[in-house]
Amino acid sequence: MCRRLCRRFKAFYLGQATGTALAQALLGDVNPGGKMPLTTPRNVGQSPWYYNHPMLTGPINYYGSKSGPLYPFGHGLSFTTFQYSDLKVSGAISRDAAATVSVTVENSGQRAGDEVVQLYVHDLLSTTVTRPVKLLKGFQRITLQPGECQTVSFPIGREQLQFLDENMKLTVEPGQFELMVGGSSKATQSIVLEVTG
Repeated sequence: MCRRLCRRFKAFYLGQATGTALAQALLGDVNPGGKMPLTTPRNVGQSPWYYNHPMLTGPINYYGSKSGPLYPFGHGLSFTTFQYSDLKVSGAISRDAAATVSVTVENSGQRAGDEVVQLYVHDLLSTTVTRPVKLLKGFQRITLQPGECQTVSFPIGREQLQFLDENMKLTVEPGQFELMVGGSSKATQSIVLEVTG
């Protein structure tokens, strides 16, 4: 029965309790809040697909087919909905200081639910090596009742922005970084952070 449920609802087989977990989610006994740890391509011609591809390359789409993945990295469903607002950055990043990015998340649905708030970083102009379009740098799981709001904060310091340069040394280039916060790698709000020295 478990394998039939997995095939019918296009789910991964996660072990002997998969059937029970799927049935509970489908019947509304539990409200799912998990997120996908991979990207699901829309068709085989898009493979391989990953959310953090380099700036100059990217996924390929068949001519005439819809662009974009079927399910992006970090995607997840719930019996409720969440709204993101009031994205802001406070503080500045330097050799000795860190900033904080915060966002307000509201449960805009009729049921209690869990949301995994995700933070992605994009270096807008790297002068040494090619950087990905975005990288997951933080996430927090929160539980909200219907109509409840919560402010979620992430620290942004050199550790979140550093990368290996052409000499294989960890570095942070001064410049602008786009910070993206949302419920998946596709559904995000963004704000720009200026990094000095």
